[in-house]
Amino acid sequence: MRPKVLGLVGPTASGKSALALRAATDLGGEIVCMDSMQVYRMMDVGTAKPTLEEREAVPHHMLDVADPRDSYSVAQYAQDARAAIDGILARGRLPILCGGTGLYLRSLSYRMDFGRAPADPAVRERYEAMARERGAQAVHGELALRDPESAARLHPNDLRRVVRALEVFELTGRPLSEDRLPDAADGPYVMRLFALSWPRETLYARVEERARAMAEGGLPEEVKALLDYGVPPDAQSMQGLGYKELVPYVRGETSLEDALEQVMRRTRNYAKRQLTWFNADPRIRWLEGDAGMETLLDGMKRGLDDGQAV
Repeated sequence: MRPKVLGLVGPTASGKSALALRAATDLGGEIVCMDSMQVYRMMDVGTAKPTLEEREAVPHHMLDVADPRDSYSVAQYAQDARAAIDGILARGRLPILCGGTGLYLRSLSYRMDFGRAPADPAVRERYEAMARERGAQAVHGELALRDPESAARLHPNDLRRVVRALEVFELTGRPLSEDRLPDAADGPYVMRLFALSWPRETLYARVEERARAMAEGGLPEEVKALLDYGVPPDAQSMQGLGYKELVPYVRGETSLEDALEQVMRRTRNYAKRQLTWFNADPRIRWLEGDAGMETLLDGMKRGLDDGQAV
């Protein structure tokens, strides 16, 4: 029998972390962070990383596992996070995923291999270049022409698997759907997933409030420290929201207010993309964000036990 894993997902600034902390306390859990920026050391303010007090109260995993000068892949995250989850389960505790990085969730939900079909980096790069130039939707459209069944099962934003399906078709002449695509039933865990729902205007207000709090809480100084440490502005870590936009300010090329406007605009757009991604996942049960902590916890406990979130 596959073990259960609780997950709190959804858009940035929706309140996932506070609810995860309370759930971990009530349910005997440990938190596995699922954020592509929180994996980096020295990046605390701009990633809204849990405080030292919160980490002392509840064990957190997948924080500070990478140097900000280095790249950190989805595959590496899946390997490290699965080891953390398995350790939590071995201790008889409940793993609680918390974060908004959709690709990280997918990497934990499905088996990572795609069978023994051949691979060709040149073919893969061609489709990845198409995605960069024309967008992921265009690549998904190509798959829909060649392998409609696979296209119907894959979200356009799941670029890695869309490209792999195209690669298999081009190299073998056969659709990947002839070999059953992995789905949630193939994964190592039974996922019980929840997200907090807010009116769009309320969510955007929360985004703006968080951005200003980060600026006042030391984000410019954090960006300067990273640059002084030798992190290139084009490093993977520095593409995170709040970091990329603050580099010009730290260099004296723009005002803090203009930089913050960029942060808020891009974060709103990111939240919109997250909503699109997670709304497409039928496993997720959406809870009203303003329902109150006790009501939210009750809803999660019922979903954890009754199987309505799958």
